Amino acid sequence: MSHVLRETSGKRKGAGDSGSSLIEVMLAVALMAVTALGLIAAQLWTAREARATALREHAAWVADSVAETLCGACPLSAGEAAMRQWSARASTLLPHAEVTVVESGGVSAARVTWLSVRDMPRTNELIDKPESCGGADVPSGFSCVALAFAK
Repeated sequence: MSHVLRETSGKRKGAGDSGSSLIEVMLAVALMAVTALGLIAAQLWTAREARATALREHAAWVADSVAETLCGACPLSAGEAAMRQWSARASTLLPHAEVTVVESGGVSAARVTWLSVRDMPRTNELIDKPESCGGADVPSGFSCVALAFAK
């Protein structure tokens, strides 16, 4: 009677069923690894874009401050001193920053140029390529913000 109980109490495995659970586990681990790699890549992209956005925000802030300083009714020497001050501040906020003011007719443009974030796509690989910075070509590997203002 014990022989009959043993046969009915458990499912008997055939020779072909022995490796199916191992294949399922390997497939699940591979799927989780691919998913984890995708999440890591997305996090890296997000961090890189956040850094590039922060740099662009700092550059826009500097360009706005330069335009506001030069728009005001201040003597020429005070404007030059303010430009030196904002150039120094831009170089602390942005890598290899350069602040310039270009005049064309009655309109001026405050331009801030800085070294782009590494590992960004090359200029010719961008989908939505930005226009030139205030009518000036920006060297490869650099980003630019230009803000037009009237004196």
